[in-house]
Amino acid sequence: MRPRGAPGPRRHMAGHAFLFTLLLVGLMGVGLLVASEVDSTITRREREQALLQIGREFREALARYTAARGSVAAGQYPQRLEDLLLDPRHTSPVRHLRRLYADPLSGKAEWGLVRDGGRIVGVHSLSALEPLKQDDFDPDEAGFKGARRYREWVFMHPATRVPPAAQAASAPLAGASRP
Repeated sequence: MRPRGAPGPRRHMAGHAFLFTLLLVGLMGVGLLVASEVDSTITRREREQALLQIGREFREALARYTAARGSVAAGQYPQRLEDLLLDPRHTSPVRHLRRLYADPLSGKAEWGLVRDGGRIVGVHSLSALEPLKQDDFDPDEAGFKGARRYREWVFMHPATRVPPAAQAASAPLAGASRP
């Protein structure tokens, strides 16, 4: 018989089981952290793809608006995004866009507008996040390569058009002489 309180095989193993349990909980925590990071990246890539698709729809709606026949002001860009939903230049309803989409990155129906002469020539997200996608864009979006922020992804009509802000940046300095 063993004296009372003497270490037996079971008491000796109890400490190892506790350490094993702590190690297992730690590994599960790391696994959950990695899984949430992967899920976050997948969600962000999906939102990025949605932004590209919605931007293309805005670009195509601007193209349809400027090409609309039978209106007094054909060739003009809209003054408001709502004009793409119901073209005010026509007597019968003409829709160039089904609805005003929300920015998939913010979830809000707020867009940065690129204007030229008071008319909308392009839209962009207001997000200051860095895009995951940095290369391999469609030809109409080749200017997005290497962008540091989603707000630099400007969807304009035509796609080759230079944003007015970029035109002003490349213009001569104010003090420079002009011919």
